[in-house]
Amino acid sequence: MIFVDEARIFLQAGNGGKGCESFYSDKYTRHPRPDGGDGGKGGDIVFTASRSIQTLLDYRFKQHYKAPKGGHGSSKGKKGKDGQDCILRVPVGTLVWDVETNLLIQDLIEDTQSVVVAKGGNGGRGNAHRHELIPPGVGESRTVRLELKLIADVGLVGFPNAGKSTIISSISKVRSKIANYPFTTKQPILGIVPGEEFDFIVADLPGLIEGAHLGRGLGDRFLRHAERTKILVHVIDMSGSENRDPLNDFKKINYELQEYSDKLFFKHKIVVANKMDLPESAHHLKRFKKVFKDPILTVSALNNEGLDELVVKVRELLCQENSRAPLNG
Repeated sequence: MIFVDEARIFLQAGNGGKGCESFYSDKYTRHPRPDGGDGGKGGDIVFTASRSIQTLLDYRFKQHYKAPKGGHGSSKGKKGKDGQDCILRVPVGTLVWDVETNLLIQDLIEDTQSVVVAKGGNGGRGNAHRHELIPPGVGESRTVRLELKLIADVGLVGFPNAGKSTIISSISKVRSKIANYPFTTKQPILGIVPGEEFDFIVADLPGLIEGAHLGRGLGDRFLRHAERTKILVHVIDMSGSENRDPLNDFKKINYELQEYSDKLFFKHKIVVANKMDLPESAHHLKRFKKVFKDPILTVSALNNEGLDELVVKVRELLCQENSRAPLNG
């Protein structure tokens, strides 16, 4: 499945149906009686959030949506049929923006949550109510921008090849693509970590690079998915492979988080030193602890060592934050 988290589409709600102008007469009626029915209301355009949808891909291929118009009224006071609403399903976590005003219309953060984005026109009035007709209303039209922010309890962040994919594959019910080269993960991946008290959702976010907050490597688009998380797990390749320095990596990722959003930077973080099975890791960890005094969890995702402790720590923080309540962000 191709992951698409942005789309721009044009919406046109249905026009109202025309009211009818007619007169009833029979052999017993001296003066014909007006009996024209009203027109039907035009269809609305409604967005509905659905957990069964994971991407905005469909809205890249089809960018124009129009709701049906209302039916025309007829004689004998018969009202025209209302136009059917156009229901557009989007993933949970989709923000709907008005392009013209750049204002947020709705943040759809719950399953089945709906919002009417364009209202259909009212039906015209027939002459059954009064002697003159009232013309039908015109359906609203607007261009909207859809922006998807994944909803997850925990976000894994770090430079490419730090081992995030191995961690999420080991602790959750997901199999992320794993290989020993950067940018194996090219789109956010969600996994569910089961537990007796509650399950939690973890997002494997694509590897960040320097300048991510400015859009380098699509970093700003990936950082947006971290905004909704309650906890960030900062995964560091403590082995210093590929001539990287774990100390510099840690500083650079924190810089990218802060430059993108203060809200993101000040989230609860768990620092994880990965690849502790490699001989160089002990040396780099000792250097790291001399500079940064905050607690750090040591793991070897490849050997499945230290991951149980990581899950326990995550659960503790989630409980402290009353994490089961949905977040806006």
